[in-house]
This record gives sequence, structure tokens and C-alpha cells, in this order.
Amino acid sequence: MKGIIKVLLKYIPRPLLIKISMFFRKPVSLFYKGDNVKCTVCERSFSKFLSYGYGDAHKKNRLCPYCLSLERHRLLWLFLKNKTNIFNDTKKVLHIAPEQPFIKRFKETQKLTYITADLESPIADVKTDIRDMNVFENDSFDVLICNHVLEHIDDEKKALSEILRILKPGAWAILQVPINYALNNTFEDNSITDRKEREKIFGQYDHVRMYGKDYPERLRKAGFKVTEDKYINSFTSEEIELYKFDPHEIIYVCYK
Repeated sequence: MKGIIKVLLKYIPRPLLIKISMFFRKPVSLFYKGDNVKCTVCERSFSKFLSYGYGDAHKKNRLCPYCLSLERHRLLWLFLKNKTNIFNDTKKVLHIAPEQPFIKRFKETQKLTYITADLESPIADVKTDIRDMNVFENDSFDVLICNHVLEHIDDEKKALSEILRILKPGAWAILQVPINYALNNTFEDNSITDRKEREKIFGQYDHVRMYGKDYPERLRKAGFKVTEDKYINSFTSEEIELYKFDPHEIIYVCYK
């Protein structure tokens, strides 16, 4: 299975990969019955999670075989449930590059007006470019979720400016990216266009930068008030192992 997933990630375009996964995820999950790991999103237990990742970043025990959550989704889901009021109040939510583990669960929440948006994804409600979301008016949303997207965007400033524009005053956004905490400063070089070179330097062929510890400061410079929430510290080592969380994950909550 590990080899199959690596080949699919490497050669299949993301929109097609999303469509394929929708048909095969449930049958595949039947082969992973057990109770060694547990997904916080679909609340199912398995013998193990599937391996996942690009190139050298391909690692074991990451992907839920049923709902396709990764470690970042499983932690964020509990954070949203336990530390925010997103599921209790009437809110208008925009989910950029919507992730399959979340969509059904958000849409089932009656108090939410839930809209998904992406330039290419076949499961998004609205087709739009994060750098120019003119389909949305100023001050439109109470909450915005943008999870592991900015590392793909060449003009980060435009994207963050657009996110800030469409948020209501006092609204908040979750803006997660992969971070290399060994780097003090984010590294980017627009001259690097070769797929193999990008994978080597940025961790994935379609990434355009490697974020460092300066990421929250970049968000503040864009105009956000940023809270760095180390929610991961509220879990025991046994829970981190059971859910296969990333023990270094920090959740960035950005307020307008």
C-alpha cells in the first residue's frame, strides 16, 4: 500500500486524486481493523494508519484509511471542538482548499453557513484564486480555515491581504502551514522551478517556500493579531501516540 500511495501522489494530479480517493477509502479501511490508533475526526480505530507524504517526507502511520485525515486534521478537529465556539454559534465559514475529513461534518452543523472554495478542487463549492477572491465581498466571513495552502502560493502577501479583506472585523482564521523549526527564517527562491529541486529544498514539488520560526511574524506583518496555541501540550504522550499527532504542531489563530 505504501508504494501505491507514493506513486499516486507523484503522478496523479490532485483534483483526480481527490475523486479517486472518494471511491476507495471505505473499502480500504476494512483491511485495517484494530485498536492501535484512533482518528479523532471519524472516531474510528484501526490497526494502523496508512503511510503518506511526498519523497523523503513519506512516513508511516499518518493517513486515516476511512476519512483520510492526517495528523494536522486530527489535532485541529479537537481544537475546533474544544477551544472554539464554531459549532455552537451561528457563523458564516469559508474553507479554502476544503479537506475531505471535514466537509461532511461541517455541512451537518446546522448553525453554520459553510462555503468551500478552491481554484481546482472538484469538491469545492466556489472556484476562486486565493490571491484574488473577488467573488466574495469585504467583511463576509466570521471564520476562515486555510490549512496547508500558503506554501503553494507564489504571492503570499496578496493571499493574506485577501483573507484579511473578506473576514469580518473581530473574525478569526486558522492559517496552518508546514514549518521547519530548525529554520529561524522562511526560505523562498522563485528561481527554483524544477519539480525534483523543489521537492528536495521545500519538501514537496508544488511548494514554493519552506516556512521557518518567523511564520507568525509574517502573519502579523500582514495585519493579523496572532495567537500561537500549543494545544498539543494538553495531551499525554499516550494520547499523542494513539492519535498520531505531530508533537511539534502549533495552531495559529489569526484575528482581524
